[in-house]
Amino acid sequence: MILRLLVLAATLGAGAAHAQAVNDYPTNARAEYVFACMATNGQSRDMLDRCSCAIDQIAEVLPYDDYVEAETVLRMQQVTGDRASMFRGMAQMTEVAAKLKRAEAEAEILCF
Repeated sequence: MILRLLVLAATLGAGAAHAQAVNDYPTNARAEYVFACMATNGQSRDMLDRCSCAIDQIAEVLPYDDYVEAETVLRMQQVTGDRASMFRGMAQMTEVAAKLKRAEAEAEILCF
C-alpha cells in the first residue's frame, strides 16, 4: 500500500513538473501571440480557439527563451539599414528564425 502511494506521488510530481516545463511561456506572451494571430485571421471565437491552440503547440516544441530569441530575430530582419543586416545575413540568425517558423508550421497543421 505504501509503495503504491509512493509511486502515485512520484507520478503526480512528474506530471506537475512536465506541465510546468511545457507552460513556461508567460501569460502576456501567449496573449500577445493570440491577439496578433486573431488580427491576421479574424476576430471570432473560432479563431480565438485556433490561435490559442497554435501558441500552445509552439510552446510544446520551443522553449520560451528560444521563442523570444526567434521573435527578436524575425522583427530585426524586417528593419532596414546596416544595423539590422546581420540579422538577415548570418546563418545562425537564419536558423534561430527557422526554428520558430517550423514550430508555427506544425501548429498551423494541427490547429487550423
